[in-house]
Amino acid sequence: MAEASTLVGKLETDVEIKASAGKFHHMFAGRPHHVSKATPGNIQNCELHEGNWGKVDGEAKVAKERVEAVEPEKNLITFRVVEGDLLKEYKSFVITIQVTPKHGGPGSVVHWHLEYEKISDEVAHPETLLQFCVEISKEIDEHLLNEE
Repeated sequence: MAEASTLVGKLETDVEIKASAGKFHHMFAGRPHHVSKATPGNIQNCELHEGNWGKVDGEAKVAKERVEAVEPEKNLITFRVVEGDLLKEYKSFVITIQVTPKHGGPGSVVHWHLEYEKISDEVAHPETLLQFCVEISKEIDEHLLNEE
């Protein structure tokens, strides 16, 4: 059996965008059903299962997520994957998105933080998900700029 430390990991990436930090954060925290409109090639649908509104590797994947934290003053939101394709390979998967205004200029930086625990050493590290995060950040940014 593999040691737990080889199964647990973190990945992070930053994406520069032109939209404001507040608008980008609000897309996930207040209008998640619009995310699929902004990036339809990557996210086909977003449904609310309970509560209130607060393609990886070329193959469509399904992930049911629960919002674990929303901190509007920090433009931060955290999701935990609770069902779906990711949990076939990972015991846990948590995604945190924090958006901060750029210092000294317009635009923002989207920081993606992925924490996961693989079910075994045979499961690949999810680096491909970082590219997914970059792609959806850019598409949501373009969508927000077109709304202005």
